[in-house]
Amino acid sequence: MLNQNSLTRIDREIAKYPADQKQSASMAALAIAQEELGWLPSEAIEFVANYLSMPPIAAYEVASFYNMYDLKPVGKYKLTVCTNLPCMLTGGVDAGEYLKEKLGIGYNETTPDGRITLKEGECMGACGDAPVMIVNNRKMCSWMNPEQIDKLLAELE
Repeated sequence: MLNQNSLTRIDREIAKYPADQKQSASMAALAIAQEELGWLPSEAIEFVANYLSMPPIAAYEVASFYNMYDLKPVGKYKLTVCTNLPCMLTGGVDAGEYLKEKLGIGYNETTPDGRITLKEGECMGACGDAPVMIVNNRKMCSWMNPEQIDKLLAELE
């Protein structure tokens, strides 16, 4: 199901743990699978679970708990807006509403051209930079006022 490059990367993650603790690499393995496939269909979660010798339900529990994993297809760019209390109190709700209006979509929706998916996220650990957003689970953006959001959207074009 996954290409050799992804399997090699997962094997490197597995090697970080004792031989009888392969499942400790589940988060990294799911992230690698998602990076290759663009999202995590149930077949990919089951594949990762079997590869790590763990019950598929245990891998699904990990994939469904963390908002960095996508259980449905997403756009080329996934924008995750922190709506936890510190960000909410310092403009996170406003940033989310601005994005919804600007993109013409709601949370958990993708623009008609398939470019951008908008998600809500829990604390991203940067409360002092609130409101924050993460692009594609990799790039954190701080102090996301309308001007910063417009700049980010322009960069994504």
